[in-house]
Amino acid sequence: MKFWPVLFLSCLFLAVQAAAPEVEITAEPHHHQVFANDQVRIFYVEIPAHGETLMHWHRHDYVYINMGEAQISNEVKGKQPVTVKLHDGDAGLISASFAHVAKNLGDIPFRNVDVELLHDDALRRLPTPSEDERALDILHGGTQQVLWVKDGVRASEFELQQTGAIPSHAKARAMVLVALNDLDLYLNDLRRHDAHEPAAPELHLKAGESKWMATGLVHPIVNAGKSVAKFVTLEMPAAAKH
Repeated sequence: MKFWPVLFLSCLFLAVQAAAPEVEITAEPHHHQVFANDQVRIFYVEIPAHGETLMHWHRHDYVYINMGEAQISNEVKGKQPVTVKLHDGDAGLISASFAHVAKNLGDIPFRNVDVELLHDDALRRLPTPSEDERALDILHGGTQQVLWVKDGVRASEFELQQTGAIPSHAKARAMVLVALNDLDLYLNDLRRHDAHEPAAPELHLKAGESKWMATGLVHPIVNAGKSVAKFVTLEMPAAAKH
């Protein structure tokens, strides 16, 4: 008869979960909107140690980029909780729509960046670009690891040594760049790091900060800092419309 206590607890969990207040992502206090345009909304998420979010809705597909090591309980409305272990730089595409509570099971704050794709319906219909087949590219002073390509979005993790560079790309694709550590980058002229008096970096980001780049890699990106630059990029069509 051990079945009945288990069934009772399961029903109790679902009843409590169903009674939890639901809010839109913009009203969830741990999700801080840092950027929005007609293609994406970007949220910086921070949950304190052993803290949790409100039950909140994800109405659009979104990409998460994790900062540091973490263990969370993902509690989707109407489903049993799932424990997830995450590592620094992990990135994944999550399909909408659903409501959930995220609980931080760790002893340090959980931090990530959520990039919401406002034209997810159109992106899902796009074919996978043939040039995205290579998983690892060796760059001038760095590497590009293609993490995945799905629904018109290509996620890559970059590591650039000092003066390392990402070459320009003739095909303009909109891009979100998310810093995994503090970054100083040149965005236009590959030769700036050779100048007698180098110009100031055009982009400075703290770890966890992000940058929308409407034309992506039409110009080179060069590490202007003195340490290895680590970041994740999400490339997508410049004009994905419904």
